[in-house]
Amino acid sequence: MEPDSINVSIGTAVVLGLAGVPMADAPTTAYLMLGGRCQLDCGFCAQARESRASALQLSRVTWPEHPLEVVVERLAGAVARGALRRACLQVTTSAEGPEQALSVLRAVKAACGVPFDLAILPRNLDQVRSLIEAGADHVGFGLDAACERVFCQVKGGSWPRSLALIEKIARAFPGRAAVHLIAGLGETEQELVERIQWAHDLGITSGLFAFTPVPGTRLGRIPAPPLDAYRRMQAAHWLITHGGRRYGGMAFDSEERLTGLGTPLPQDGSPFRTSGCPDCNRPYYNERPGGVIYNYPRPLTAEEAARAVAEMGF
Repeated sequence: MEPDSINVSIGTAVVLGLAGVPMADAPTTAYLMLGGRCQLDCGFCAQARESRASALQLSRVTWPEHPLEVVVERLAGAVARGALRRACLQVTTSAEGPEQALSVLRAVKAACGVPFDLAILPRNLDQVRSLIEAGADHVGFGLDAACERVFCQVKGGSWPRSLALIEKIARAFPGRAAVHLIAGLGETEQELVERIQWAHDLGITSGLFAFTPVPGTRLGRIPAPPLDAYRRMQAAHWLITHGGRRYGGMAFDSEERLTGLGTPLPQDGSPFRTSGCPDCNRPYYNERPGGVIYNYPRPLTAEEAARAVAEMGF
């Protein structure tokens, strides 16, 4: 059953001509959300079952609701003029979520040929297969936690079952699986780098996020990760996913803090840009305009690149 309406991130709404707020950087991917309150209760998520945050919020971003027909029409126009290069649908966990997600995917694909990703919790390989056959470029899984200890504390559910499903998807559909990993949930730096390597070795696209405290969520009073720690994780992520380097060639201290990369970084600042699927820049998803930038949504200036390297604190 195709939904009548869909939530659109406020930045995407501006690009689609559905909102008129000022933006420092525009999204290059159209971010859409489907499903409302989630059946799961992840401690960081505004859409979690027990969250008291706004139902129109995800991380720091507001997601106003618009008619699906209008959104699809505007999206096709934005893609045609080169304003958007990809669409990404966030699907909260509900009984009707997978079927509705498939309907939205088909509607967008019928209107334009934009690459389309989904962040969804699939129940089995058949659901993933139906999405890929309908045109999904990547099917993303919100693993979020780097290790079982953090997963049980922050998300709940079965860590072994989650890993097994992701690995099955990666092997059954090479190059189509993706995971989100969040830095700052209580993992050590070594645990997170190991998880990045695990994903890369399986051919899984990994997107790195900085934990963002959202008022009204269970973790709303926990601070965001220190910038130096996050910069080190960005550097390790880039070297593993783009630089041909491995976790085993990096150095860690007795507290599992990253102390050496084993190789220099590129000088253009690319390790500190938003990571994940192609063309995903998610401006200000983890930061406030004018504040500390965790993930740069655009190329860095020479000054920004040099500062980001220094911020790693080596």
